[in-house]
Amino acid sequence: MSNGTDQILEPFTLPQTLLLGTATAATQIEGGNIDHSWARWARAGRTVDGSQTSPADDHWNRVDEDAAILVELGCRIYRMSVEWARIEPEPGVFDGEVLAHYRREIETLKAAGIEPLLTLHHFTNPLWFEDSGGWLRKDAPAIFERFARHVVEALADIVSDWVVINEPNVFALNGYLLAEWPPGHSKLGEYLKCARNMIRAHKRCYLMIHRIRNGLGFSGTMVGSAIHFRVFDPAGKGLLDLFASSAFAYLFHHAFVEGIVRGRFTLPLKRPHRREFPRMPGKLWSDFVGVNYYSRELIRFGLGGELLVGKRVLVPGVPRNDLGWEIYPEGLERVAGSVYRKYNLPVYVTENGTCDREDRFRTRYLYEHLAAVKRIIEAGVDLRRYYHWTLLDNFEWSEGVSARFGLVEVDFATQERRIRPSGRFFARVANDRGVTADCLSEFRSQLHHRGVHDATTTD
Repeated sequence: MSNGTDQILEPFTLPQTLLLGTATAATQIEGGNIDHSWARWARAGRTVDGSQTSPADDHWNRVDEDAAILVELGCRIYRMSVEWARIEPEPGVFDGEVLAHYRREIETLKAAGIEPLLTLHHFTNPLWFEDSGGWLRKDAPAIFERFARHVVEALADIVSDWVVINEPNVFALNGYLLAEWPPGHSKLGEYLKCARNMIRAHKRCYLMIHRIRNGLGFSGTMVGSAIHFRVFDPAGKGLLDLFASSAFAYLFHHAFVEGIVRGRFTLPLKRPHRREFPRMPGKLWSDFVGVNYYSRELIRFGLGGELLVGKRVLVPGVPRNDLGWEIYPEGLERVAGSVYRKYNLPVYVTENGTCDREDRFRTRYLYEHLAAVKRIIEAGVDLRRYYHWTLLDNFEWSEGVSARFGLVEVDFATQERRIRPSGRFFARVANDRGVTADCLSEFRSQLHHRGVHDATTTD
């Protein structure tokens, strides 16, 4: 099988309506001695390289420097998050100075012509919340809404676009079923309860954000959540593998996006009390669908697998990134087309990127996925934004600082930033609104490699 290096690459133009930018998360870049769930998890030695959540990129003290890099990369949009444990260090106690810091950061971005998309929850909880039951608490949605309301009230006049929860499906799966993330549980019932409560929290915050912004006289508010989508294909041609791959897709993302967008609790759970939300037949609970897309996996049927009915197996003979994830740009087309046909809402690619420490194939990855974005839009999908994951090398959860996703290389000892060749390519595309013939010529050597090519079999 060809790894694609012999493919002739053609110039292409991106629509003027498409906005390009990058994405980050507070825990992954800010640093500081903040006592939250991931800081404790890292202290317990649960990262592959032993690294901690601080100093990360020391972004808390380097906002101006990093904003200047965003400008240099040609970003017109930027997805960022706030750190719950910073803002509400004790139950019901809110730190006004922290909120003022985030306000200054957002004002810096807007002054530079960069529009923020603000995420309220990106995987991390304050310890007072985590240790009292976290997302298993019956009142977890109300507790989270209390925090979110303080953030929205402080920033609603300068932030119009909001992600309530990042990847509730990944958070619930890794934290409550696979025990790979905090709180490290492995119970199906807890996975389902966490999922239900995060969907309820999204719905409460959706109404709250619109209520506050409308009360201030603002229109154009966009509220959604970002769901991690993977393409799950059957490993074989039999019906059992087809069933298992469909079950993976349902349990991993379909049930979550249905709850986030339509408010339907399609997971096997009792419904919330009907008086919790107003009865609005046909109402949608999102203004856009946030798509986090990285890869594809093959699924083979087998009882007792990761999601009960199967296990993930490697796609043979395909290019991969440093973490072994298949590089499969066609999957972005499949996902974006599917969710748009189903929900008829604008699509934001809220994350898309690859782990490539040596920056050998990230440029080609960008070319192929942005070309997929062009095809998606030409097919009639209302895809408005593309956020590349990520701006900076950072604290990449269980991988610590060993996994390098950044357009910008970071020396964690000195905090020196250096824009990688792939970052220069991204900036060129952003400024040219596409890939020109001159750009292809300039970055020819970086565009040669698609990834780590192997001959792995599924046996």
